[in-house]
Amino acid sequence: MTHTQRTPARDRLLRAAAEEFYASGVAATGIDTIIASAGVAKGSLYNNFASKDALVASYLADRHEEWLGMYETRLTQTESPAERVLAVFDAYADHANSGYREGWRGCGLLNAAAELPVGHPGRLAVRAHKDEVEEILRTHLAGLTTEPAPVAAHLSLLLEGSMAKSGLEGSDAWVQTARSLAEAILAALPH
Repeated sequence: MTHTQRTPARDRLLRAAAEEFYASGVAATGIDTIIASAGVAKGSLYNNFASKDALVASYLADRHEEWLGMYETRLTQTESPAERVLAVFDAYADHANSGYREGWRGCGLLNAAAELPVGHPGRLAVRAHKDEVEEILRTHLAGLTTEPAPVAAHLSLLLEGSMAKSGLEGSDAWVQTARSLAEAILAALPH
């Protein structure tokens, strides 16, 4: 029995969707491409997902969970609120340095959201992820300042801007720059 035969069709479809959606985009990736990449029958797709939109929703949920896992790993290496804030930046850099078939193209969630129409549930899922990241920053900043919300908003914009520029350049360089800027901001907070 091969590895492909042991892996459930749903998992193979999600892995294939993740690779194809990230490499080529959600709109440009057809169901047939995902089915072929996953090595499953067309019926397997519809036995596991009601539609391409349902597959996109699962892809976005998986990307969110993947990032949370990277963040949790980074968080275990921290001791202070400032280190916990910087762990968010480190997890974004880790994401940028994950293996991508055709290289780093930026945040997969934002890339997908840019292709989806306003009001699409996928865009709402991406927004929820970005709001959760900002809430994580705000929570850690509460241990450093009496006004965590504006600092969290500032760091969130810094982080997302760095992801956009890093994606355009295909490296984590701007995320690393943003991390350094965040570190300076944290050091300048009144104690």
